Amino acid sequence: MTRIAITGASGRYGRLAVDKLIATGRARDLILISRSPAKLADYARAGCDVRRGDFDRPDTLRAALRGAQRMLLISGTRVGARVRQHRAAVDAAVHAGVRHIVYTSFVNVEPANPAIVTLDHRETENLIRASGAAFTFLRDAHYADAMILNAGPGFIASGVWLTSTGGGREAMVWREDCVDCAVAVLTQDGHEDRAYPITGPNRESFAEVAAMLGEVCGRPIRLVETDDAGMYAHFDALGIPREPVDDQSVAGIPWNSDDMVSFERAIREGFLDVCTDDVLRLTGRKPRSVRELIEVNADQLRGFR
Repeated sequence: MTRIAITGASGRYGRLAVDKLIATGRARDLILISRSPAKLADYARAGCDVRRGDFDRPDTLRAALRGAQRMLLISGTRVGARVRQHRAAVDAAVHAGVRHIVYTSFVNVEPANPAIVTLDHRETENLIRASGAAFTFLRDAHYADAMILNAGPGFIASGVWLTSTGGGREAMVWREDCVDCAVAVLTQDGHEDRAYPITGPNRESFAEVAAMLGEVCGRPIRLVETDDAGMYAHFDALGIPREPVDDQSVAGIPWNSDDMVSFERAIREGFLDVCTDDVLRLTGRKPRSVRELIEVNADQLRGFR
């Protein structure tokens, strides 16, 4: 049976993937890698092979990946600073004999896309292509969970959603739908040397999402358009750093403003206006919508009114 290594296994995406793979009976085929292996003690008890591996300590990665045939490389959290980390993981995977690298990339990595998140993903894809291993790029769209569950409570509490997206559209996707696609690719053959844009079912503007959020939660949310400078001022006032800081979350938002402002520009300029049926193709079911995510979490969200 193919052994599967998962980097960042203690994160939200990683734990979801591990839970789903264990549910298919694959616990003993899993090599779980984390810089904090104690966080994975429950999975060790379930029969998984838990190993210490740190993107910032390349010497730890070769031993951590030994014996794996496939690797799920879950992208790091430091937007703008991940290429060095990912290079270490790819180099270690090749040295360890990993034959197939599955990477959580981004929906549109073309050079013209102004979102700085694309820089790391584009370069990482290039590194993987050049490695000689088979690859699958899961080009995940904007997580609906991030906007609705992380940023949404602030919009509901204030009744205001500040944005610089200018009516641009994107097909936000549930994180769990992205994980289900990863599990499918890790447990099936035939996905080598392919890229899948993983999106939700609907192309929607922030105005449309704000209207849904307000309707379901019973509090009108006014969308206020500003420019990039206005967004920076807003995030500065919240104390959100402009550049990434590990494990830092402010007002429920774990990102940095350089990332978010350039991301909104990408939406405004149409670079994230991508909608595919790849969730259906990979999992056999349709992706869930932003509205469904709001409705499933309505009781929690209404508490912020």
